[in-house]
Amino acid sequence: MKINGSRLMETIETSAVIGATENGGLHRLTLSKEDEEMRATFTRWLETAELQVTVDDFGNMYGRREGTNPELSPVVIGSHLDTQPYGGKYDGIVGVLAALEVIRTLNDEGVKTERPIVIINFTNEEGARFAPPLLGSGGAIGEFSKTNVYDTKDTEGTRFETALVDSGYQGEEDDRLTDAHAFLELHIEQGPVLEEKQKSIGVVQGIQGLAWFQVHVKGEADHAGTTPMSGRKDALVAASAMVTALSRYGNSIEELVLTVGTLQVHPSAPNIVPSDVTFTIDMRHPDDYMRKGVPMAIHKILSDTSKNYNVDFTMETNYQAETIHFPEKIQNVLAEETDALGYGKELFYSGASHDAKHMSRITDSGMIFVPSVNGKSHHEEEYTSAADIEKGANVLLRATKRLADEEGDA
Repeated sequence: MKINGSRLMETIETSAVIGATENGGLHRLTLSKEDEEMRATFTRWLETAELQVTVDDFGNMYGRREGTNPELSPVVIGSHLDTQPYGGKYDGIVGVLAALEVIRTLNDEGVKTERPIVIINFTNEEGARFAPPLLGSGGAIGEFSKTNVYDTKDTEGTRFETALVDSGYQGEEDDRLTDAHAFLELHIEQGPVLEEKQKSIGVVQGIQGLAWFQVHVKGEADHAGTTPMSGRKDALVAASAMVTALSRYGNSIEELVLTVGTLQVHPSAPNIVPSDVTFTIDMRHPDDYMRKGVPMAIHKILSDTSKNYNVDFTMETNYQAETIHFPEKIQNVLAEETDALGYGKELFYSGASHDAKHMSRITDSGMIFVPSVNGKSHHEEEYTSAADIEKGANVLLRATKRLADEEGDA
């Protein structure tokens, strides 16, 4: 039994019209008009597949297919339909629509499973409109309080709750997912590993831990024309040296990735020596023990550099998350079904966070990756071939059916 690849790609292309950009990407932010249109379309697809459709109080959407034993906890499959601004048409979307294709295929074949199967579309996975990301899955499993999620504002000052109510997708707290036998998420890799290894399937071992830091560099503002170079306390020059040193350090440690993604300069005038610079550091590594030692090394790099440039600095931790290790049982199911289909596979940790991170707190979870051409994602040029998407969906189909046929508390 295999999925209908042509039908799946047709569904993905229908999604790609809703919020389409001129350059072939998608601009479909959470609870925007484009997101509302996509949700309405997705609801029709769920209903056509004869699924019971519900929405919880975070806007997470569910489509339930009953099993022969509806008292058993369900196997849950899905991802998200929101995108980055001017993002791609595959990120998250492949996982939700492949899950729909799994149900369509089971319906076509007249297959009944022991356990119910639930498709889920999580709200605000990207965090592009409402930060932080993963709000829908985090709210559903209790990682974030309802008050905190509802009070989150976008850059225009709109509260999450207001946008949710206006969208028409504020459901009931009683409809939150509270129990699951397993959770599977198919996703594009968003990196180069599978393409470099020439493998079609990634069996994800877990999601690497991360930490975010904010660094403030304090120098002195001076006149750009009258202050000699030797007498300056230039915060931007010091910050630039810090960023360069951090890049060298990141390259020296296997599997460590350091990213300076934002930088603000004050007073930001062409004829004033910068007095203040604030920048962020995103630090990731799959080994928690190794990662916990990195902040001390970063602090030393910043300290040594600040002395060299006669400036001061502070470093604060804004966010930390431990590495998530997916259970071997789920990894084995995915690996075995991939082998049964004759597809090449690679086992590795995800460098990006996904809804499976939060779902792993309430149930055995796992992820299937399919290749991203040139490793591109969060970009209009994001691309995964139809052949690889079909392979990923076939692994999802077989693994879902296998888990959904497990009896009792297996």
